Amino acid sequence: MSTFTEVVESIGLVIDGLGVLAIVFGLLDATLRYVATCRREPNGYRQFRQDLGRGILLGLEFLVAADIIRTVAVAPPLQGVLILGLIVLIRTFLSIGLQVEVEGRWPWQQQVEPLPAK
Repeated sequence: MSTFTEVVESIGLVIDGLGVLAIVFGLLDATLRYVATCRREPNGYRQFRQDLGRGILLGLEFLVAADIIRTVAVAPPLQGVLILGLIVLIRTFLSIGLQVEVEGRWPWQQQVEPLPAK
């Protein structure tokens, strides 16, 4: 019978895998969209970067979640906790930076709705 630690560690690995898949599929989707529309769209490269950023952002969310879940299963030493905290901090700043680039606003700012055309 598996122990709680082994089960939670396995769940963390599955979520890590989902994070990597989200990044890979995001890259593939963004690339295919760019190739399909690059000649027709004047802002094709900008849209490519936004699509790619969305895929990376989603993948980072999964990776941070997996790190947090794994800390439940293991009582890591202080050095392990500090390293994990640093990893989560770096991933969080990357996520915020990507969100600003993709959406053009800070995560805590409300999205401004465009005014209706008259």
